[in-house]
Amino acid sequence: MQSYPLPTIPITALILGFRPINGIHFRGFAGSAWRGAFGWALKSTVCVVRDVPCAQCLLQRTCVWPYVFETPPPPDAEKMRRYSNAPHPFALVIDPKPHDEFYYLGLNLFGKSHAYLPYFIHAFALAGQSGLGQRREVYNLAEVWQFADDLDWHIIHRPGENLAPCPQFPLPIPETPSRLRIELLTPLRIRRNEVFVDAASFRFADWFGSLLRRISMLSYFHTDMPLETDFAALTRAAEDVPIHAAKLRWDDWARYSSRQEKKIQMGGLVGSFELDGASLGPFWPYLWLGQWIHAAKGAVMGLGRYQIEAVNL
Repeated sequence: MQSYPLPTIPITALILGFRPINGIHFRGFAGSAWRGAFGWALKSTVCVVRDVPCAQCLLQRTCVWPYVFETPPPPDAEKMRRYSNAPHPFALVIDPKPHDEFYYLGLNLFGKSHAYLPYFIHAFALAGQSGLGQRREVYNLAEVWQFADDLDWHIIHRPGENLAPCPQFPLPIPETPSRLRIELLTPLRIRRNEVFVDAASFRFADWFGSLLRRISMLSYFHTDMPLETDFAALTRAAEDVPIHAAKLRWDDWARYSSRQEKKIQMGGLVGSFELDGASLGPFWPYLWLGQWIHAAKGAVMGLGRYQIEAVNL
C-alpha cells in the first residue's frame, strides 16, 4: 500500500471539575444531558438575533453557535454537500476520572474549535449552574485542566482567575504494541446495510470504516490539513483484519429528545476485543487518534469512546 502522511487532528483535551451543590444523582449515561445543556447555554451566551432560525440568520457563517453545535458545511465544501450538518468539532468524555468531591466532565476540542475555548468553558459553567437532569442538579465549575505537550495535565482556569490555556498540539503516536486490547467504554453504534451491528456480527472493518470516515470529515472541516490517503485500499485491507478474544455485548440505553418529545433508543456495543499489532500496519495511527474523537454515531455526546491497552503475551 502506498505511503501517505499520518492523520493529523490537533486536539485540545480538557477535564472540567464541577462541585456538585445538591449531590450527584445521574443515572446511566449523562452525555445527552450535558450536550443539551451546553447547547442551550452556548446559544444563550452568543446569540444576538433572537427568534430567527440560524439558517436564515445573516450571522450564520461567523457565529460561534452554528459552527460548534450545528456545523453547516461551507458553501464551497467538496464533501457532504448534500448534508445539512458536518461533524461537530468536539466530543464529551463522561467520567474521565473517579468522583470524589467533584464531578468531572471531559471535553475534547478538534482543530479550529480551539479558538473558541473561552466560549466552551463559559457555556459549560453556565450549563452546570442552570441545573441538569430531572432533579435539576446544580454543578459549580471549580477548575479546568488541559492535557499539554509535556504529556501531563495542567490547571488552566479557576473561577475568578484568568484563562491560561496551553497550545494545541497533535497527539504523538506511539509504537504499535505486539498485541492490544480495545475496551469499548461507551456504546458503539455502527450500522451495516441500515441495521445496527451486534456482538455476533461485529467486524474490524465496520469499526475501522466508521472511524476512518469520522477522521476524514473532522480533518476536512476543522483543520487546514485534510486527510490524504487511499480510502479504498484501507477499506479493503480492513476486511482481512481478524479480531480475537471478543467479549462484546449489546448495552441498551435511551435518551429523551426534547425536540422530538420522546425517548430515543441509543444502545450499542460495549466490552472488549483484541488485535494482533503485526496485522494493523497502516490502521494503527487511526486507531490511536480515535481514542479522543470516538467512533460511529453519538460521538459528540460521548458514545463510541474506547481506549487501547497493550496486552502482555
